[in-house]
Amino acid sequence: MAKPTPRLRGPAGVKQRKRRMARTHWLCEHCMAEGIVRQADVVDHIIPLVKGGPDTDDNTRNLCHDHHTDVTADQFGLRKRQQIGVDGWPIENKA
Repeated sequence: MAKPTPRLRGPAGVKQRKRRMARTHWLCEHCMAEGIVRQADVVDHIIPLVKGGPDTDDNTRNLCHDHHTDVTADQFGLRKRQQIGVDGWPIENKA
């Protein structure tokens, strides 16, 4: 596996995150592509830092929690968590 890329910490990291989120007005890029307006929670690295991806703006995207969970599961070969509705039954996936 590639050597992990170091990331900014402290005030410099906060400033970088705010700048990256401002690109999409703090909205999830995957939700916007689906015609949904939802706040982004995570600046996600398209090529993960742990896999040697660069910590540059063009290697990031702003995602909501749900999309970030799905993308991370795909990138690392993890099983996706089944969503459960308020009635206690599993929610069917759209895909």
